[in-house]
Amino acid sequence: MADFYTRTELLLGKEGVERLKNANVLLFGVGGVGGSTAEALVRAGVGKLTLFDGDVYAESNLNRQNFSTVAAIGQPKAEHVRAALLEIAPQCEITAVTEMFSTETDLDFSAYSYIVDAVDDTDAKTEIARRAAACGVPCIASMGAGNKLDPTAFAVTDIYKTSVCPLAKIMRRRYRQVGIERLKVVYSTEAPRDISANLDASAIEAGKKTVGSLSFVPSVAGLILAGEVIKDIADVH
Repeated sequence: MADFYTRTELLLGKEGVERLKNANVLLFGVGGVGGSTAEALVRAGVGKLTLFDGDVYAESNLNRQNFSTVAAIGQPKAEHVRAALLEIAPQCEITAVTEMFSTETDLDFSAYSYIVDAVDDTDAKTEIARRAAACGVPCIASMGAGNKLDPTAFAVTDIYKTSVCPLAKIMRRRYRQVGIERLKVVYSTEAPRDISANLDASAIEAGKKTVGSLSFVPSVAGLILAGEVIKDIADVH
């Protein structure tokens, strides 16, 4: 599949393409954000990719998540995405891990070239960054993409330079607690929209933490994540 890399090589050069081929990326979360990240990484020519996600597809995922289809409802996301990505780039070595990451997960972060955090759980995000830092492996994390309508409002910066984003506020405190001095993140400078008027009364009463989301916001965050990883690995900026 020599032509697979032709257009990429024009921008990244032969050495950049080779670095991508030799890279081993670990991606946590293949939903609205991570699904787009996974596809972009594979299309760019990343040689090895591990997809870590314990969730299964639901009907509510159809409005925004890459690879979600009616036929995929109930299927493990990691396995389904792996199969779809191999149809795009069969030369890529892709591993699917169908479990939720936690502090108890036995996983050697030092085996990877780059770590990508595209999950929402604050405990998982904290542990991912902590382990990556301990191993000296580059890591990038996505902050909140819910209740947003402006796909042009995303920025790439250090976590301690973020503002506005409620999730970033929580994570700044969490990261400080575990000694994270710096972390590249993708976050939205758009203030979250108040969706309470559109919530079902029963959902409000039950205290459900439902967030609004559309196809064109999480996907952009995911592509920005992938772009940073690809440029860092290829050493092209």
